[in-house]
Amino acid sequence: MNRRVAVRQLLVITLCLPFPPMLSTPVYAQWRNVPPVRVPRTPDGKPDLSAPAPRLPDGRVDLSGIWEPTANFVANIAAGLKPDAIPFQPWAKVLYEERMTGKHWKEDPPANCLPQSVPRIGAAPAPWKIIQTPGFIAILYEAFNLWRQIFLDGREVALGDDLTPTWMGYSTGKWDGDTLVVDSRGFNGKIWLDQLGKPTTDALHVIERFRRKNFWQMEIQITIDDPKAYTQPWTITQEVRLLPNTELMEFICLENEKDTRVKN
Repeated sequence: MNRRVAVRQLLVITLCLPFPPMLSTPVYAQWRNVPPVRVPRTPDGKPDLSAPAPRLPDGRVDLSGIWEPTANFVANIAAGLKPDAIPFQPWAKVLYEERMTGKHWKEDPPANCLPQSVPRIGAAPAPWKIIQTPGFIAILYEAFNLWRQIFLDGREVALGDDLTPTWMGYSTGKWDGDTLVVDSRGFNGKIWLDQLGKPTTDALHVIERFRRKNFWQMEIQITIDDPKAYTQPWTITQEVRLLPNTELMEFICLENEKDTRVKN
């Protein structure tokens, strides 16, 4: 077992304890002299993970930090929904059912070191880091060393001939009270929403609502709106938790590319 796996497992175990010792004993393997993490505490000095979400000087909820999904939706993004809850267009359902046989797993973009994209990358069993500023929010993903910018300055995505489609899309955001609402468009239509193969098209529109519930937990409501692939928008909810005593590490997909050459 490599050090990162051991550290990650230790983090998961200890952060589930009532008073995680990791909050007071950092385990950064690559750094020395790391400043202690500021964690709210109860009157008797114990970590208070249910304390209110921190706020920035301007009063906004602070979403910054390193976050990790509490459930792995990479295999099936709709795992929490009823089997017939996905409103497929007829062609999309046929394609999905064909992919579900497992015959086309090599066509899944991540199997070829191509991006997982939004929202799948946020559900990967790997952490991601939010950097929050007044004009934009950046999310750095350990998986595939990817990143995205969410602009808060009022700009709009230039749809039409001026738009260059991308894997990660173009994201803008606005605040609805304490909830950050992120609107992403401009995808290239090559994305699988999960390993089972739920398809998308270049009409994909993803709406994410980030709500930090307390110091430790955040809820993300994700709506998939792709009228070419689905008859109506559909929504899932993802829970993530703060990892206060870790940092992102390098992820180079090419090191695992040999997996795609395994014979069936």
